[in-house]
Order: sequence, then C-alpha cells, then structure tokens
Amino acid sequence: MQNVQVFHFEDNGVIPNNPRLPVVFYTAAFKDNLERIQQVFEKHGWGNSWQGGVFDFHHYHSNTHEVLGVMSGSARLQLGGESGQNVEVAAGDVCVFPAGTGHKRLSASEDFLIVGAYPGGVEYNLKTGELGERPYVLEDILNTPLPKTDPVYGDAGPLFSAWNI
Repeated sequence: MQNVQVFHFEDNGVIPNNPRLPVVFYTAAFKDNLERIQQVFEKHGWGNSWQGGVFDFHHYHSNTHEVLGVMSGSARLQLGGESGQNVEVAAGDVCVFPAGTGHKRLSASEDFLIVGAYPGGVEYNLKTGELGERPYVLEDILNTPLPKTDPVYGDAGPLFSAWNI
C-alpha cells in the first residue's frame, strides 16, 4: 500500500467537518492505473460516479461520504474550511472525505480531472455552510452510515483502520 495520510478537522462554525472521522489521503494509489480509477471505485461499491473537477468554493455533503480520485493533472485543494489544510493532489491520488468535510479547489492545472463516487451509490446533497443548514446537517453527518468497503482496496485497506470500521 502507498503512503496514506489522515487529516482531522474541527467544526469551524461554518463548515461542520466530521467530529469522528478523518479525511484519508492515499498518495499515488493509482499511479500506474489511472484509467481504472472509476471502475475500481464501482467494483468496491462506491457508485453514482462522475468525472469533472472540484468546485472553487467551500462545500460538503452532509448525507454521504465521498471519494475523489485524480485521473489527470494536479490541483491544490483546501480541506476542512477556511482554517483547514491545503493539500496538493496529482494524478493517481485518492481522497476520501467523511460526511460533513469541507473541500474547495484553490488552483488546478488545465488537465485536472477527477472521478467522484459515494458508498452504495448514494445521491449526495450539496451544502455550503449557510446558517440555515444547521442543526439538520449535524444530525445528518452523525447518522451517515460507515461504508462497507475501502474504495481502493475493497474488503481491506487504510480506510478500515482510519475509520475503525
């Protein structure tokens, strides 16, 4: 397995983040198999997949976890809201965001392309930290079920230990 990092973020009053689960960042998980990222996610039960970019504003999903795999290019993302962590991502990298975790694109190469997916193919919501979102989103985040598989490794993998699955 490649290098794995975890990032914990606190609720900053705007972006709730996840009080229990960290972001799990897999460096170069698909460096030799970029064309298979979406297929592997779907094989491991992470569906409702799409290809595109990352919004240039802080946002999160309160009703599901999300995996993003970088298919091409590179970008600088801000995780966890305004006071969060800036992370460089490149082709082959994978980020798993627990429900509630903010993310935003700060910059990207022209060829930046990701694939996103959700455990069980959940239809995700889009939240931006508006005042009217609370307290509903806080309850939603805590009630989001844990995934049954790691999106990269299936029945084993770093997500299981990072999230105590």
